Amino acid sequence: MLQLSSAQRSELRAQAHNLNPVVSIAENGLTDSVLKEIDTCLKAHQLIKIRVYGDSRDDRIAYYEQICAQLEAAPIQHIGKLLVVYRPNPNANATVDGKKSQNSKRSEPRKTKRAHQG
Repeated sequence: MLQLSSAQRSELRAQAHNLNPVVSIAENGLTDSVLKEIDTCLKAHQLIKIRVYGDSRDDRIAYYEQICAQLEAAPIQHIGKLLVVYRPNPNANATVDGKKSQNSKRSEPRKTKRAHQG
C-alpha cells in the first residue's frame, strides 16, 4: 500500500472534492472485473472516487483495504459510501501537489471569446 504524508492526503482530498465517482461496487462485491476497471481508471486519472452500493460499513472498509493493497494505491478518504484512492502514474504530467510539470504544452488557461457589447 502506498504511503503519503498527511499534507499530501489533505491536498488530494481537496482535489477529489469535485470529482464524480468513476467506478461502482454493487451487490456482487469487489470482483476481478471491478478491480480491473479501478486499475484502468487509476492509470488514466491517478485520483478517483469509487461508490459502494450496500449498507455494510465493514464491507466498505474491507473493499477499501483490498483495493489499496492489490493495486498499490493510497487510501485518501472514506466518507459514507464513497472511497477516494490515489496512485501516481510515472508517465503522467501531474504531481501530488496538482501542479503540472515544466513540459506541459499549455501553461495558461484557455482564453474564451466574449460577446461584443456595444
